[in-house]
Amino acid sequence: MWLPEIASSAGPKYLSISAALGRDIETGRLRPGDRLPPQRDLAEALGIDLGTVTRAYAEARRQGLIDADGRRGSFVREAHGILGGTLAAEQIAPFDTGMNLPPLPLRSSLPEAYAAGLREILAGPAAANRLQYQPAGGAPGDRQAGADWLATRGIAADEDNVLVVSGGQTALHAIAHAALEPGDVVCTGRFAYPGWLSIARRLGLQVLAVDSDAEGIDPAALDRACAAQALAGQPVRALYVVPTNDSPTTATMGVERRRAVAEVARRHELKIIEDDAYGRLAAEPLPPLASLAPERTWHVASLSKIVSPALRVAYLRAPSLRDAWRLAADVHATTVMAPPLNVALATRWLTDGSLQSLVDEVRAECVARRAIADELLPAGSFRAEPEGYHLWIPLPEGLAPTELVSALAPSGLSVVSGEAFVADPADTARAVRVSIGGSLSRERLTRALSLLDALLHHRGSRMTPLV
Repeated sequence: MWLPEIASSAGPKYLSISAALGRDIETGRLRPGDRLPPQRDLAEALGIDLGTVTRAYAEARRQGLIDADGRRGSFVREAHGILGGTLAAEQIAPFDTGMNLPPLPLRSSLPEAYAAGLREILAGPAAANRLQYQPAGGAPGDRQAGADWLATRGIAADEDNVLVVSGGQTALHAIAHAALEPGDVVCTGRFAYPGWLSIARRLGLQVLAVDSDAEGIDPAALDRACAAQALAGQPVRALYVVPTNDSPTTATMGVERRRAVAEVARRHELKIIEDDAYGRLAAEPLPPLASLAPERTWHVASLSKIVSPALRVAYLRAPSLRDAWRLAADVHATTVMAPPLNVALATRWLTDGSLQSLVDEVRAECVARRAIADELLPAGSFRAEPEGYHLWIPLPEGLAPTELVSALAPSGLSVVSGEAFVADPADTARAVRVSIGGSLSRERLTRALSLLDALLHHRGSRMTPLV
C-alpha cells in the first residue's frame, strides 16, 4: 500500500499528503492508473483522522493528480504535461524581483488555455489583424469586452471610456501624466505601492501621507489634510488608493469606509486613482470606488495580480470620453499598445467565462498557502487577507528589516523591507512584506515560513549563527 512520507513535513497534514502524492508521481514511484489506498486504510496506517485524508484526496483531485471512480476508489491520472506540478516549479530556481506575484496553482490550467487559445486565434479569420499595430487604447471590441467586465461590479463603463493598456503600471503612468500637473498634491496612505511613488516623484507630484488604520485611509484624516492644504494655498488634487488588500498593509476598506472616502473626495474636488489590483481575488468583491464616485474615479483593473503578470493586460476606466482619449495619447506615446495576442486571449476569456475559472484557481491556491502561514506563524503575528498572497509583519525590537531580508534570501521567499513603501521619506517602518505567491512550491514555502518563524520568534540573541 502506498504510504506518503510526511513525518518531516510542516504545515497542514492534508497538504503534506497531497504534496507527497505529487512528488511520488513526478519521481515515478506512482504511475498513471495506480490505485491509491482506500481513505480509511490510509488514515489508520498514518495514525490520523479520516477527515484529513478525505481533504487530502480532494485537494489532489483539484490539482488534477488523481481521479475518483466510485466504489473502485481513487487512481493516479494520466499526465497532461501542464505546468504547475511540484517538479515543474522546481526545475527553474525562483528568483526574487521584489514584486508581489500571484501564486502558480498546482496543475494550473493557464498554460493549456494559453496555448490552445493562441492556436485558435492564429488559425482564425482575424489572425492578420492581431499581428499588426492596434488602435490607441485598444480595438473597439477589446475595449468593450473590458467595459462589460468592469460593469459586472457596478462601474459605468463602455468602449468610449475604457482603454486596454500594457499592465497597471502603464495605466498609472498615463493617469499621472494626463490628469495631473507637476507640483500637484496627491494623498496616499502612510505606506503605498513603490511603483506609484516612483511615478509621482519622477513627474514632480507632491505625495502627502495620510493616517490609515486596519481599513486603510482614514476619511477624517483625509478630510483634515485636504482642509489644511487648501488653507495653505496648495489644495490636494488627487487620492491614490488600493481599496482591497492594500500592498503592503493588507488593509481592505469596508463598504461604509469606501462611501466615506468618496464623500470626502467630492467635498474637496479630489480625483480618485483607484488601483484595484486585488479586488477580483475576493470571493465576494466589494463595490469599487468607481461605482460610488464614477464622475471622479480613474479605475485600474489589471490581470497581473489575479492571473499572471506575463499577460501584461490591464483595463483603465476614465471618468469621461474626453479623459479617456487624453490617456490614450499618453499610452500610445509611451508603450504604443498592449501585447495584441494577449489582448485577444483576454477578450476571449472574458467573453466565454474562462477568465473567472483562472482567477478561481489562483484564489484556491491563495487559500491553501494562507493555511500554511496560519499553521506555522503565531496567531496575531502578521496581517493578511484570507484570499491574498502577501503578509504584513511588524518586527520585534532589535531586529532590523534589512537583517531579516538578508537572512531569508537563500530560502527563495520574497521579503521586502517596509521602508520601500514609506510615502513620507521622514517616516520609518519596522515591518516587512512577505509574498507567499510566485513559483515557490508549497513545500519550499513551508520550509521558508518555518525559517521565518524561527528567525522572528525563536532566534535568541542572534539572527544568524557565527562560524
